[in-house]
Amino acid sequence: MTETVSVELGERSYPVVVGPGVRQQLPDVIPSGVRRVAVITQPGIPWTVEPGVETLHIDVPDGEAAKSLAMVETICGQLSRAGFTRADALVALGGGVVTDLTGFVASVYHRGIPFVSVATTLLAQVDAAIGGKTGVNLAEGKNLVGAFWQPSAVLCDTETLETLPAREVQCGSGEIAKYHFLGGGPLDGLALADRVAACVRIKADVVAADEREGGRRAVLNYGHTLAHALETAGNYGLKHGEAVAVGLAYAAEVAVRLGRIDQTRVAEHYRVLAAYGLPTKVPDGLGSEDLLPLFVRDKKALDGITLVLDGPHGVEPVVGIDAGILADALEAVR
Repeated sequence: MTETVSVELGERSYPVVVGPGVRQQLPDVIPSGVRRVAVITQPGIPWTVEPGVETLHIDVPDGEAAKSLAMVETICGQLSRAGFTRADALVALGGGVVTDLTGFVASVYHRGIPFVSVATTLLAQVDAAIGGKTGVNLAEGKNLVGAFWQPSAVLCDTETLETLPAREVQCGSGEIAKYHFLGGGPLDGLALADRVAACVRIKADVVAADEREGGRRAVLNYGHTLAHALETAGNYGLKHGEAVAVGLAYAAEVAVRLGRIDQTRVAEHYRVLAAYGLPTKVPDGLGSEDLLPLFVRDKKALDGITLVLDGPHGVEPVVGIDAGILADALEAVR
């Protein structure tokens, strides 16, 4: 069964199609008039697509190392040598790394060309491919260079999830766990394809209300402040969803210390994470001195350290949290 969710952004609205085999719909969602397409993917992705127009294939390295300004320059050079213009488009075929990188290239090449995401991982389908947040990493932190650039369409082919390694499924489950606390409820009781569709609906609603993260959209970063610090300090030893899971546990520990939630709500965070077999502890070798300084580089940090926290009115950004509370909560997840 296929479900189409619309991300409502006026003239820039676009469909997110969820279901088995939907990658085959790619020719139908390529923008009208596009002459050629560059498919950007990674060698280890066992899927192909047929855009229905002349196609250039570009492989990028596996892992977060591909999300660099150097790789952006390399891809833009290939596009330029091939004569790509604004009459052409990009297709991201892969997971969150490919989606973030391709979207950013699309935003800057010729000051913006169309792109379509064919999301092949659970992480990409429930989060990374939707919403137009693109970016690459710096040595100083994750996704610190980027742009808001919406895709023309997103295809979430649930067939591709059947071949994912267990750790990749777990990685995506870290983002699904987040949605439990953003109005999704007990998503662990649903079939996997239904979980994906439920997460897409939540994200589409949030993005439509706050495209550029001026307010409500910040809730999508629940668990991400510590997660990004863990990824940066740990040289991406944890996958993103695993880091988000630890970040969710940490956010609950901070919130209970601020009196925003009670121990029953903290326990629900740990229950959800356990249901997906997700980690809740900071890896050995990373301490407060490694992680807390990275909080101030986080993109949400507008006035001191800002964390997205659960509370009596739901999940929301909280500014100016005492450093002692942050450090004490970190000990709870070590």
